[in-house]
Amino acid sequence: MKISLGGYSFNSLFLEGKMDVFGYLETVKYRYRLDAVDLWNAQIAERTTPLLTLADDSYLRKVREALDERELRLINLAVDTAHLWDPDPEMREALYQNALAHIKAAVLLGADSVRIDTGGYDEHDFSEEAFDWIVTKYREYCRICSDYGIKVGLENHMGPSLMPKQLARIAQAVDETNFGILVHLNRWDDDRERGNEIVAPWVIHTHFDYNTAASENASETVRMLRRYGYDGHWAIEYNPPSNPYIEIEHVISQVKKRLAESDT
Repeated sequence: MKISLGGYSFNSLFLEGKMDVFGYLETVKYRYRLDAVDLWNAQIAERTTPLLTLADDSYLRKVREALDERELRLINLAVDTAHLWDPDPEMREALYQNALAHIKAAVLLGADSVRIDTGGYDEHDFSEEAFDWIVTKYREYCRICSDYGIKVGLENHMGPSLMPKQLARIAQAVDETNFGILVHLNRWDDDRERGNEIVAPWVIHTHFDYNTAASENASETVRMLRRYGYDGHWAIEYNPPSNPYIEIEHVISQVKKRLAESDT
């Protein structure tokens, strides 16, 4: 089964200083016996207000070596604080430079895809200026990444990106072969019943949280995405409030169950 585990799932342990990126990779490989991971940039970055900035290349090479030694495929590098739109031009430029740095890191780490958010979190809708900027920058990022076989994705994360028709509109406008949507299943502010299907033609990666994995409708969601041609990994992104090792193991087993049900 094509299952990966998102780094944010262990955020509580990272914050407590009980896990680093190398412990995370060890856990994925040998505790859960998976062969794929999603890295979150907070696992490999330094916090410099207000951005997460990457450590130097020598550190990233150590992470790449750890991935290779464990024969772990990096399905997605999820990038925070490199989103596209901010109304402040200076911040917009800082975000742009941070995105370029993370794309370089995605190449070094051998990622299949990189997630960069739209931004515009304080807005109900994208202005025409914001929309044009977002589309232009995603096209630029796609063209950079195409030389390395990397896909670029946006996620239904915050603000207007929680509206599936907005994501479909962006995907149609970007219109690059290596662009798509990382869909956090069922996380929508409107069109909640149809949100997953509205974006399904452009899905390049998926996230299961606890509620979706536990839902009896999840197997039908898997079938629906497959009907639209999705053949990628099914990632778990769930940061439990307690007992993270046990709770994440439970969610992994739930996702395996839903995938098995979808085959019947």
